Amino acid sequence: MDENIIGVQESGAADELTSEFVASINLALDLNETAEAKNLAQSLHYADLADLLENLAHAQRENLVEALRSEFDPNVLAELDDTVRERVIDQLGLSQVAEAVAELEIDDAVEVVEELEPQEQREILEALPAGDRTLIEQGLSYPEDSAGRLMQREVVAVPMDWTVGQAIDYMRDTENLPTDFFDIFLVDPRHIPMGTVPLSRVMRARREIELTQVMRKHIKIVPVGMDQEEVAFLFRQRDLISAPVVDESDRLVGVITVDDIVDVIDEEHEEDIMRLAGVGEEDDLYSAVIDTMKSRFSWLLIHLVAAIIAAYVISFFAGTIEEMVALAILMPIVAAMGGTASVQTLTVAVRALAMKELTMANAYRTIGKEVAVGVLNGAIFAVLIGAVAWGWFGSPALGGVIGLAIIINLIVAGLAGSSLPILLQRMGFDPAVASSAFLTSITDVVGFYVFLGLAASLLL
Repeated sequence: MDENIIGVQESGAADELTSEFVASINLALDLNETAEAKNLAQSLHYADLADLLENLAHAQRENLVEALRSEFDPNVLAELDDTVRERVIDQLGLSQVAEAVAELEIDDAVEVVEELEPQEQREILEALPAGDRTLIEQGLSYPEDSAGRLMQREVVAVPMDWTVGQAIDYMRDTENLPTDFFDIFLVDPRHIPMGTVPLSRVMRARREIELTQVMRKHIKIVPVGMDQEEVAFLFRQRDLISAPVVDESDRLVGVITVDDIVDVIDEEHEEDIMRLAGVGEEDDLYSAVIDTMKSRFSWLLIHLVAAIIAAYVISFFAGTIEEMVALAILMPIVAAMGGTASVQTLTVAVRALAMKELTMANAYRTIGKEVAVGVLNGAIFAVLIGAVAWGWFGSPALGGVIGLAIIINLIVAGLAGSSLPILLQRMGFDPAVASSAFLTSITDVVGFYVFLGLAASLLL
C-alpha cells in the first residue's frame, strides 16, 4: 500500500471519520487498492461508515460498497441519507437487503423499508422470516412520522405482582429481549402499563422486594398515533429515557427510547430550517441536479410573483423617481432593513411555535414585544440612515423621509413576522413553509410604498 495513505491508528481501528481518513480511502480506491480500502472502512463504526459513503463520489462509493458486499454491516443502511441509501440498495440488490433488514432492530428495519417503492417493499417483506415480516408490516401500518413508526416492538414487560428476583431471573433466562433497554414495564392482566422500574432500581433492590415498591407510578404514556414531534417534545419536557407506547385499547405495544428521539429532534430541526429557506425535504447534497431544480422551482416562482408585486407598486411612483434619482438609490436600504427584521422575527416565532413556547395565551404579548422592538430599532436606525442620506445628498428632508419609512417598515416587519406564523398555524398551514414568501411581499410592498409615498407627498 502507498505510504501516503494515512489516518488509521496502528491498532487498525479508526476512532472517528477525519478528512485525512477520507483522503486515505479515496487514494486507495484511486489506486485500485480495494482490499486496503475495505480494511480501512471496516475499522469504522457503522455510523461513521455511513458518513464515509455519503462523502464519497458516486463511482468511489460503488467501488467501496462492492468491496464490502460480503460483509456489509446492515446497521449502515439505517444511518444513510435517504438518497444515498436508495442508491446503495439498488447496488446491493433486494435479496441482500432483505437479509440485512432481518438483522436490524424493528424500528430501524421499518425506517429502511418505508422509503422503498411498493413493489420493492413487497419483495423485501416476502423474503423475511414470518415473525419479522409481521412486526415490520405492523410498523408500516401506522401513519408516517407517528410514534408507531418510531417505536421498538421488543419491550420488557412483566406482571405487577413479581418481585425483583423474579424480574432478574426472567431477564437472564429469556433470549428474545431487546439488545439494549432502560426500563422494565409493569403491566396488568390486560397488558396495560401501570408503572415502570428503571434498571438502576432493580440492581439496587433486594431480590425479595416487590417491583411495585420501587416502580414509578406516574408514567407518561405515548399513544401509538402521536406525531413524532409531539413525542420529542414530551421527552424534552419530562427528561425521559424511554416511554411506553399503547394502542387504541391502551395495551402496551412498544417502547420509544431516547436514542430514537435524538434522531427525531435532528430531523425535525433540519426540516424546519429547510422549509424556512423554501427547500424541500428531498433537496440535499446528494440529490440529482434535476431533482434539486424541481424542488426549488416552485419556491422561486412564489418569490418571483412577490417581486413583481413590489415592482408594480414602484411603477406607481415612476414619475417621482424620475424627478428625484436619489430615491432609486436609497430604495434597496428600506427593503433590506425590512426584510432582515422580518426574518429575525419570523425565525424566533417559528422556533417558539415548534417548541410550544408561543401559544394563543401569550400571542398578544409576544406580538406586542416584537412591535416594540421594531419601534426602538426603527428609531435608532432612522437616525443613522437619515444622517447618511442627509450627508450623502445634502437634503435633511430626504433624510427625514427615509428615517420615517425605516421606522414604519420595521414596525410592520415585527408585526407581520410574529403574527403571520400564528395565523397560518391556526389556519392549518405549516408556518415554516408559508411565512417567508408572504413576509417578503409584505415588507417589500410596504417599504417601497411608504418610502416613495412619503417622498411624493413631502419632497415634490
